[in-house]
Amino acid sequence: MSTETPGIDPLLALRAPRDPACDVFLTGTVFLDIVFTGLDSAPVRGTESWARGMGSSPGGVANMATALARLGLRTSLAAAFGDDHYGEYCWDALEQGEGIDLSMSHTVPGWHSPVTVSMAYEGERTMVSHGHEAPAPTGAPAAAGAPEPARPAHGAPPASEPAAPGPAFPRCPPRARAAIASLAPGRAEPWVATAARDGALIFADVGWDETGRWDLDALPDLAHCEAFLPNAEEAMRYTRTDCPRAAAHALAERVPLAVVTLGAEGAYAVDGRTGAAAAVPAIEVEALDPTGAGDVFVAGFVTGTLADWPLADRLAFAGLTAALSVQEFGGSLSAPGWAEVAAWWQRIRTCAGQDPAALERYAFLDDLLPTTARAWPLRRAVPTIGFRQ
Repeated sequence: MSTETPGIDPLLALRAPRDPACDVFLTGTVFLDIVFTGLDSAPVRGTESWARGMGSSPGGVANMATALARLGLRTSLAAAFGDDHYGEYCWDALEQGEGIDLSMSHTVPGWHSPVTVSMAYEGERTMVSHGHEAPAPTGAPAAAGAPEPARPAHGAPPASEPAAPGPAFPRCPPRARAAIASLAPGRAEPWVATAARDGALIFADVGWDETGRWDLDALPDLAHCEAFLPNAEEAMRYTRTDCPRAAAHALAERVPLAVVTLGAEGAYAVDGRTGAAAAVPAIEVEALDPTGAGDVFVAGFVTGTLADWPLADRLAFAGLTAALSVQEFGGSLSAPGWAEVAAWWQRIRTCAGQDPAALERYAFLDDLLPTTARAWPLRRAVPTIGFRQ
């Protein structure tokens, strides 16, 4: 991915001296992702398969944190890190490579990092993960160069990643414009209510309901949410509807913003305050690896919401960033920044046969891309462990 174009601060015109230092706060489990690419098929039992490519990067909640940071949002992550080389690499890649604030994170002595091995083929992926519950910190120092947090840090990982339990998250998250949560039936995270009370807009996704109840009342933190972003199947099950758009309207009676992702058909959103709705088709791309695409979509939508863009522009931008991510391998490695957005916009306008109406949908990018605010990125993760820069 390109690292040469200066970055953009999408909130530059909105920033004021008394604003929170943090734009977005999130918490969860950081995995070390090892992704094998270039496989012709799934591995066959009893045989050895050779991949034509491989990449390593921070995964789990790091996918979302990286996507947010690469879009110019000041991102704070609370997570536990192992004190092995994997944990050191993930910490360095996120803090030094992506500029993510890890002051709420901590290193756990004697605990090894959770690991996911992902095999990508035919636009799909197969994953194998391993990890143990992280014990609560006992006052041991954090990773080199990082301030020692006063409280443990953990929450639920995004639904797109395997769960790995850990110590309870602090009840006092940093003051932020927004926070991202992952809802689960029957579970309330005290930090969500605290963040909302302190003025943060809560954006939430949800995983598959293993209980089979699909009861919105079983999601207590939904009451604190500004936006709820389930996929079509989840939305229809929770609302007892047979149409994703009907599900979005039903959800908008419970949250200010209901966003239903429709896969290859794009996304549909309803503003519960005004009743306005927006639909944006998906961008047709050759999908190489869908890892982290849902996280990138949420990051794009959060960016547009905090920047106060029209609802349709937020959906279009979220879909664009997700489409750019699936054309590359890896979760956080594939998260696009403004360099990738600018390159796509420049290329698509020069391609013959483009639908003028479709191009007009993304014309709002013209007002964004010329602006530069700071050097971007600082240093991104390299696709392997051990190289020294």
